[in-house]
Amino acid sequence: MSTESPQSPKRSKRSKPAKDSALASGPYAEVDPPSTWAVAAETEYDKQRAPKVSYRQDSLATRLLNNRQLGWVGFAVAVIAPLIFVSTFAVGVMTNAMIFVMLAAGLNIVVGYCGLLDLGYAAFYAIGAYTSGVLATKLGWPILLTIPAVVVGAILAALIIGGPTLRLRSDYLAIVTLGFGEIVRITANNLTPITGGPSGIYGIPSFSIGPLDFNPVKNPHTFYYLVLVVVALAVLATSRLGRGRLGRAWRFVREDEDAAEAMGIRTYQTKMAAYIAGAIIGGLAGVLWGMKQTAVSPTDFTFLYSALILMAVVLGGMGSVPGIVIGAIVISALPDLMTGIGAWRYFIFGVLLIVAMVFRPQGVWPYKARERPGTRRGGPTEGPYDESSGTSAEVTA
Repeated sequence: MSTESPQSPKRSKRSKPAKDSALASGPYAEVDPPSTWAVAAETEYDKQRAPKVSYRQDSLATRLLNNRQLGWVGFAVAVIAPLIFVSTFAVGVMTNAMIFVMLAAGLNIVVGYCGLLDLGYAAFYAIGAYTSGVLATKLGWPILLTIPAVVVGAILAALIIGGPTLRLRSDYLAIVTLGFGEIVRITANNLTPITGGPSGIYGIPSFSIGPLDFNPVKNPHTFYYLVLVVVALAVLATSRLGRGRLGRAWRFVREDEDAAEAMGIRTYQTKMAAYIAGAIIGGLAGVLWGMKQTAVSPTDFTFLYSALILMAVVLGGMGSVPGIVIGAIVISALPDLMTGIGAWRYFIFGVLLIVAMVFRPQGVWPYKARERPGTRRGGPTEGPYDESSGTSAEVTA
């Protein structure tokens, strides 16, 4: 009789002890259990079917467009432009384009980031211009002291119109915002004792800091650089918001609101934050417009203006900050630059827009989500796009 105990047979390193199984001892002790075979087979099958990742070298144009320093190049071009085109008309066109860029940046938060179709964005533009103009002309406030009042007025307007309506979606929200824009314009047209009625408000003052006089009539170049600094800060702020935690929440709501709410995002508060941020930027743009024109009237804030701002966002690429800058400059400056051809400029402008929408429906510079190297905690240091090496990942089955 053998003196070895029943537990003496050696087991394979790959096998696991089983308490209540006959395979734990005896002649089959060194053989893997059937469950282990199945797991090993599935693992080998998965390895064979796993997607293969190949990296391709991006073209020079793609790497230039994805360069983070391209914004500074654009800012440098904007700084140098008045030194090349020194005429008052050219500086005025560039100033209007900069203000339009600020409006497009504000609407990009609402439409591009959060996906809320707003057809009455000119209402916040009008609220900022009229609030600043009334306080400066009727009450004698310095123009700089009217800015806090403009911010408060824009926030209150966003809460009043957004509170009951942001629970709506798609076309219903668009119709409500369209009505809000018309209500603000008609109110400004009929509230004659305060807003001046159809004639509007005239004599909006400017300001000066030491030797710098920002009067748009006497010193159009100085006023242009003031507008450029303000617009650059606004564009930078919207870009940072879009890349932050709140910006990611806005994009989740835009893609699928129900799924975002199921994942714990408070969709109503998130949409309200986008609406308020867009309203503040639109109100501040109205202050710049009132200073530049030294007057505001209801004809400056029609539905057509809201449609043009939305067109700039769509043409440039919804959610793309460089795209909306290009789209706003094209929409604002191109008709003014074609004044020499008379009424044909509107026809040519419309044809160019149609061609752009047909051949580039996603926008001139669409937004592309890219994860920069080293941004994930505890993860690999290279994402699907490695900016340092200029390669993109292609996954093939």
